[in-house]
Amino acid sequence: MILFDTHADTLYSLAMHPETPKDVTLDRLKAGGVTVQTLAMFVGGKNDEKHIARAFEKMQAEEEKLLAAGWKKLTDYRDAREGETAYILSVEGCDLLKNNLSLLETWRRRGVRMAALTWNYENCVGTPAKADAVTPLKPFGREAVKEMVRLGIAPDTSHLNERGFYDLLEMGVTPLASHSCCKALCGHCRNLTDDQLRAMFSAGGYVGVNFYPYFLDDGGVATIETICDHVIHMIDVGGEKQIGFGSDFDGIECKPRGMNGPQDFPRLLDALRGRGLTEEQLAGLCGRNLAAYYDRIDPRA
Repeated sequence: MILFDTHADTLYSLAMHPETPKDVTLDRLKAGGVTVQTLAMFVGGKNDEKHIARAFEKMQAEEEKLLAAGWKKLTDYRDAREGETAYILSVEGCDLLKNNLSLLETWRRRGVRMAALTWNYENCVGTPAKADAVTPLKPFGREAVKEMVRLGIAPDTSHLNERGFYDLLEMGVTPLASHSCCKALCGHCRNLTDDQLRAMFSAGGYVGVNFYPYFLDDGGVATIETICDHVIHMIDVGGEKQIGFGSDFDGIECKPRGMNGPQDFPRLLDALRGRGLTEEQLAGLCGRNLAAYYDRIDPRA
């Protein structure tokens, strides 16, 4: 069975906090049976252009170190092979675009296959959920999304506000949310309402369930079973063939009990079996659903 994880902040942690023990290592990925780990190029916690540019340079250097250490890089999830372990790049926060659409082609050549339009502060593309729910996507943001679609980079709505989310759908875009949870189960502003989930699934989109306890539970007390609750809820609102996992490892300061890193994915899959999911459903959750999503957005189709 192939297994994808659509979000981890390992590159940023390696670049900016090298002293911190990492959730994601090659050994842990192999132990957990992870086939492709998405590694985000994250803008970081400072809304400062120089800081962001410096962070991206450092993350690119860290990626080169991973390759030198034997990590395998893919540029398409559909190239994943069972029994192998690889990574693929994403971007979290499109701040560096700064009205420069040509940078998207540079990212695509480097292998980026999804890009979160914002992080937790407003940028040239749009407004995050943390700021407000009602500010529309910016005109430049609309142009950036059109270029992403042309290049086969998935527009990622995790962190984007609700109005921006619906703006994408009104544009006819098929987005994903790489690391998001259900607002019906946890009221955090970053989570997706049932109406958003239904709209996402109707549009052919995809959602990776986030493992951050404060997105899983209002009190921040979560276990593997809490992750299962969000998976089951997304299935119940129509997402059986359009959801998977977006852990947020190396970007979260605490984890659900029993889910300490990618090595624990087998425990999560066993818990989902215990909740009645079939092997066919698990195969979808683990990888087939995401591969099918990329079939749907392939610009060559």
